Amino acid sequence: MKFCFVFFNLALVILSNLNAQRIRPAKIKKLIEKSEVLNQHFSGFMLYDLEKRKPVFEHLSHKYFTPASNTKLFTFYSGLKLLADSLPGLQYIIKADSLIFWSAADPVFLHPDFKEQRVKEFLSDSGKNLYWAKGRYLGDFYGVGWSYDDYNEYYQPEISEMPVYGNTLRIKKIDGLLMFSPPDTNIFNLVTDTLLKTGNFKIKRNIENNTFYRTSELIPDSVTQEVPFKTDQITLELLLKNVFPKFKGIIKEEIPANVQTIYSVAKDSVFKRLLTQSDNFIAEQLLLNYSIAINKTMESKNVIDYVLETYLSNLPDKPQWVDGSGLSRQNLFTPADMVYISEMIYDEVANEERLFNLLPNGGKTGTLRSIFKDKSPFIFAKSGSLSNNYNLTGYLKTKAGKTLIFSFMNNNFLSTTAKVKKEMEKILTLIHEKYR
Repeated sequence: MKFCFVFFNLALVILSNLNAQRIRPAKIKKLIEKSEVLNQHFSGFMLYDLEKRKPVFEHLSHKYFTPASNTKLFTFYSGLKLLADSLPGLQYIIKADSLIFWSAADPVFLHPDFKEQRVKEFLSDSGKNLYWAKGRYLGDFYGVGWSYDDYNEYYQPEISEMPVYGNTLRIKKIDGLLMFSPPDTNIFNLVTDTLLKTGNFKIKRNIENNTFYRTSELIPDSVTQEVPFKTDQITLELLLKNVFPKFKGIIKEEIPANVQTIYSVAKDSVFKRLLTQSDNFIAEQLLLNYSIAINKTMESKNVIDYVLETYLSNLPDKPQWVDGSGLSRQNLFTPADMVYISEMIYDEVANEERLFNLLPNGGKTGTLRSIFKDKSPFIFAKSGSLSNNYNLTGYLKTKAGKTLIFSFMNNNFLSTTAKVKKEMEKILTLIHEKYR
């Protein structure tokens, strides 16, 4: 009898210790609601247990937030559903000594960060006179609600039917000389502006054309800059003629039924750049590229509407989704939507190692390399930031071995992004350590 009493007391102590080590919804609620940092702005959170397939905790999870680059999770999921194993590069027909092609808005074409260039090799090796049948994309060079103030920034290249070189002029100093990509700067007008004073060397483009102004300051050895160029027809024609001596020009011709397709690169290599580097150019061009798969006019809205109606009709809250990158502040999603799409992605990929390799890893890679530092990554997620907004959606591995989905969305704060990140890091790290 005495043994039973001792055993019972020991069991109570063990159970009590286990409970003390667990983090319960009430604790998470207190951490968020009592946070001096989070209480100063609009903050929403949802935590979801993948094993149990149910929410663990919700705070304003059905309120709408500006998602910024969390939008790319929807672009990613669309590609998982619509693409085979590679991106369509272009479509073409051969007529006698001519090859006529229609662009598939392939973001990889002539991109300096993608060494595999199947489309370039195909066109070069064809031996045919090359003609681009232009006119598939009739949309604007910027998405709905984009900021024109950012036209000179690397993260806002133009959207185009036939992207080349990432639609960006890259500048780097090598052996004392400025080097450019695309390499032929005769296409672009580079002038020194003695009146342009920034305190350090910088290149700024005219907002209306491809005249680039450089400051008169000395060029430091470490200089690197990426400036989007105007994707007007004359510029694209000159760039194509430089690469393909047999390129004869741009024509207008309807795409026929017997068109053939040449494929570009494996989709995972593009998805990895989309997610880890949060590449806005890749995101926007992917939406146009997907239109080939659904046989629709090359327009972002057509793809967005198709995906929402065909695959995402059961979203918890109807979103306002207007672009592929999240640059527009007109995008509106709820934390519940973000958790839902993350669950759909998890199930569609059906391979945790592959999925986590595509996403930024906390403390290790991409946009999360400076936070969530640990011996082994436990956060695998997509961040999203605009001025006064910072969001994080993805997967959390607990010390107990569970996989959780979370979405932590923060809008309209006046404090620094660093403070908001630190508070999120504290809460998510505690969940990692204590959730059972």
